[in-house]
Amino acid sequence: MNYVTKDSDIQKSLLDRFIKYVKIWTESNTHKADEGIIPSEQREFDLAKQLSAELTVMGLQKVQVTENCYTYASLSASKGYEKVPSFCLLAHVDTVEEVTGKDVKPIIHPAYDGTPIDLQCGVRHDPKNDRALFQSAEKKETIITSDGTTLLGSDDKAGVAAIMTCLEYLVTHPEIKHGKIEVLFSPDEETGHGMDRVPLDLLGSKFAYTVDGGHAGELETECFNAYSAEIVFTGKSCHTGSARQCGMINSINMAGEFILSVPLRERPETTENHEGFYAVMGINGSIEETRVSMILRDFSLEKMKERIQTIKTLAESAALSFGGKASVTVKEQYKNMKPVLDNHPEVVEFLEESYRAAGVEPEFVPIRGGTDGSRLTEMGIPCPNIFTGGHNFHGRYEWVSLDQMSAATDVLINLAQKIAENKTR
Repeated sequence: MNYVTKDSDIQKSLLDRFIKYVKIWTESNTHKADEGIIPSEQREFDLAKQLSAELTVMGLQKVQVTENCYTYASLSASKGYEKVPSFCLLAHVDTVEEVTGKDVKPIIHPAYDGTPIDLQCGVRHDPKNDRALFQSAEKKETIITSDGTTLLGSDDKAGVAAIMTCLEYLVTHPEIKHGKIEVLFSPDEETGHGMDRVPLDLLGSKFAYTVDGGHAGELETECFNAYSAEIVFTGKSCHTGSARQCGMINSINMAGEFILSVPLRERPETTENHEGFYAVMGINGSIEETRVSMILRDFSLEKMKERIQTIKTLAESAALSFGGKASVTVKEQYKNMKPVLDNHPEVVEFLEESYRAAGVEPEFVPIRGGTDGSRLTEMGIPCPNIFTGGHNFHGRYEWVSLDQMSAATDVLINLAQKIAENKTR
């Protein structure tokens, strides 16, 4: 794959933006988001306002940050291309809470040659254990890591930087013709609530693209069906010294029995490709009550129904084995976007053409997760996902390839042209 950025100014602008964005702390909070607080942390506004200011300087229209931290703007169509259907580009501003995103110190490794990179906290990037890193080393790509004390934040600030750089390029290169382009940067994607308060009244586009993927070439048109599950085990508390006489029932034991019963070969760490899984995300409790939070994932809705029933059966069995009780509450988070996208093939075809125009061969891979685009697709706006060049998301081993990020920017620029050309033929 010979992706080559057509303009060196793109890489410089992209790098400067990315470094600036990852230094802004935007870690979200799942607990608050689950309670309906969007954004879940006020610090998400810091990046939203920064983007709003930059979009205003670029000269985009209707620039605004909503009360729920969605940054919106639109780029007017080139003269004579006003009738080209508009499309929207999306990325999210927040980072996960599992590993801190505060005080990120990005380190740039120009023309990376494959030498293992040792960072703080015992973090080592070694191409022997990372196929994507090995490929980047072969091509002497410039890569960026954190210093090991935090995550990097390329999920999804690489996507934010690519979109912003694309918009700047189109503004400063009026010879590139395009229709109207909308842009939307969302909060709380990582909490699963990124589209809860999406300002659909602002969006005029009938189709969109998220820039929130991984390795160069990945083009994602399908994702998991996603559900959350909370299992509450109820026991009976009494003094531990007389537990036998009073009939103590320890809900923590029930929870432990339940967790151990989750199939070993159907967990995140033992599955890949189109395989679904059960994932225990947290446990909190005491003798009287213990809560286990889980997520359930599967590409098939029928198999998802089976997973939900399995969880209920395992929970009931674990509770009965100790003489306690269990209740299971299941909530839908998002659905597989493939059925909707299959009904709008032109949305994906535009993207395929744009990849190849950027020297990138598209590789269709399933998203083992979801994006804001998954939810937006459910809402009736088809929204496939574009790569960013980021790798090993959600941890200290995260890194991003500047060359691949640049290729994503090229794809976006080509996308604007391809849609305009197609609709004016």
